[in-house]
Amino acid sequence: MLIGLGSGSTARYFTEGVGRLVAEGTKVMAVPTSRATAELAAENGIPIVTELVGQIDLAVDGADEVDQALNLIKGRGGALFREKLVAAAAKRFVVIVDESKIVKQLGVGVLPVEVLPFLWRGTAERLATLATSLTVRGGEETPYITDNGNLILDLMIEGGITDAPALAAALKATTGVVEHGLFIGMTDTCIASGPDGPLMVGRRSSGAIA
Repeated sequence: MLIGLGSGSTARYFTEGVGRLVAEGTKVMAVPTSRATAELAAENGIPIVTELVGQIDLAVDGADEVDQALNLIKGRGGALFREKLVAAAAKRFVVIVDESKIVKQLGVGVLPVEVLPFLWRGTAERLATLATSLTVRGGEETPYITDNGNLILDLMIEGGITDAPALAAALKATTGVVEHGLFIGMTDTCIASGPDGPLMVGRRSSGAIA
C-alpha cells in the first residue's frame, strides 16, 4: 500500500502509528508532504517514495479549518503545496482534526498563499485586491521559506470567505502565485476528535459536522 503522510502536529501521530505498524511487519511505502515528515518517517522505519507513478492509495493529513462541506484551509504549517499535490494524487484523502478546527465558514484565521520570491511585492499587490489585509510570513527581513524555496503570504479576509471555490479560482489565476491553502472538494472523510469521542463524516454521506 502507498500512503501519503501529511505534515503538522496531528499528522505526526498518524505517521508514528504507521511506523508502529511497519515495525510489526505491515508492508507500506509512503510519500511525505514535507522534509520534516520525511525525516519523521525515516526515524520510524517507513520506506519513502519521492517519485510517483500512478496514484496514492490513501493520504492522511490535518487541517487548519474544515467547513460543513469538508472544504479546508491548510498551510499554516508551511507545507500546503506538497500537501495539495499528495491529496490530489490520492484515491482517498482523509483529514484528521480536533473539533476546534471545525468552522461554519472558512476564513476564521489566515489563508496561506505560496508565492514566488521573484518580484513578490507585485504579487502581493495583486493579492491585496482579494483580501482585507496580508502579511509576509516571518516578516520581510527574515521571511519564512517553504521546502520549495518560496514565500508565504498570509491573507486575512474580514467576515470570512463567502465563496471559497470562486476565491480559489481567483488566487490560482493570480500571476506569481504558486499555490493556495484552499482545498475545495478534495476531502473524502473527516475524523474530528472531541470530548465525546471521534466523529467521522464522509463527503458522500448525509451527515454534517456540527
